[in-house]
Amino acid sequence: MHVARLSLTDFRNYRSAELSFEPGATVIVGRNGQGKTNLVEAIGYLATLGSHRVSSDQALIRSGADAAIVRALLSSGGREVLLELQLNRQGANRAQVNRGTAKPRDLPRYAHTVLFAPEDLAIVRGEPSVRRRMLDGLLVQRVPRLAGVMADYDRVLKQRNSLLKSARARGLAASQLTTLDIWDERLVELGAELVDRREELVAELREPLAAAYRSIVDDDHRPELRSVLSIDGADPDDEQTDAASAPGDDRADGSAAGASTAERFAAALTALRRRELERGVTLAGPHRDDVLLLLNGLPAKGYASHGESWSFALALRLACAELLRRDSTTGDPVLVLDDVFAELDRMRRERLAAAVGGYEQVLITAAVLEDVPDPLSHRVIRIAAGEVVDDASPHDDPAPSASRMPSEASGV
Repeated sequence: MHVARLSLTDFRNYRSAELSFEPGATVIVGRNGQGKTNLVEAIGYLATLGSHRVSSDQALIRSGADAAIVRALLSSGGREVLLELQLNRQGANRAQVNRGTAKPRDLPRYAHTVLFAPEDLAIVRGEPSVRRRMLDGLLVQRVPRLAGVMADYDRVLKQRNSLLKSARARGLAASQLTTLDIWDERLVELGAELVDRREELVAELREPLAAAYRSIVDDDHRPELRSVLSIDGADPDDEQTDAASAPGDDRADGSAAGASTAERFAAALTALRRRELERGVTLAGPHRDDVLLLLNGLPAKGYASHGESWSFALALRLACAELLRRDSTTGDPVLVLDDVFAELDRMRRERLAAAVGGYEQVLITAAVLEDVPDPLSHRVIRIAAGEVVDDASPHDDPAPSASRMPSEASGV
């Protein structure tokens, strides 16, 4: 799969933008703050229904505008699909697929991308929420209906937390809070599926992660992933000081080792009920889980060097791309490398270029073209102040007329 055309209206700093792309590598060049990352952010949003930089859609809408529109024409095996998304300041977002009404959560069925950016260093060094977001973004691309499961879980979690806070304020005891059982049932039903899906994903990522890390570093530092589950007694809010501090595959309570995820989740909520009433918050569930990243048997967070952390984060993204490549019926995912090469030494730049060279489409942003290895820099688009100022792609055919991409919202 590759992005053939991209159109933006009132997205970030773009009042209007029309770009054409081809298979292979394309470098988008511009000084910091000019808008090059905004272009690939829009493509990534269609695949994951989220931004890699902000948690709120409001930041994606240009100042003074009521809505932002993203259109992408995707091509795969001679077939094309037009995705259109309208992000609204007020009211629900709206979407179309080939001009037919769709739900935004339908878009990841068609758009598959893997984006690596400087912010991804936080996958290794940051908070558990960053690692959860990485896993969930990949899950949504592989199983799009999980976007709905995640949204439902968040709604139930919010309602349950609201009830706990209200009970705390009124001084109610656990025995007086019978309505909590209703929310527990739904939370367990939705949350157990998310925990199981993440567990399966972590297991699938291990092999491609090790292979990707070796391809970048040319050394075996034994990168590993280990789930840290709150329903089994782990508390990701506590700093992990060594690998043994995470329960991993050994349950915190040996008696629960043979229980299903739903049974363990329900038991955890029962055991934590008093503490939850005291704090007014839900203390177990996928919203509090983590993934422990290990190098040479030690937690990468705290022990890995800056270069090792970069390599680990990049290897994780490449492992995600490999899984999507294995799954997909529409071809390779689009690889996006956002300001990555400036952070790598020459050896890692060359190794990364070799690792991604076989993908159908690679979109690269860079402040300085010289940072990008020659094999990836044949096609160049230059950006300044939210405008395309130069398409320096001498070997490309002329871009198709912008009139082929609708200029109105078309009811989106």
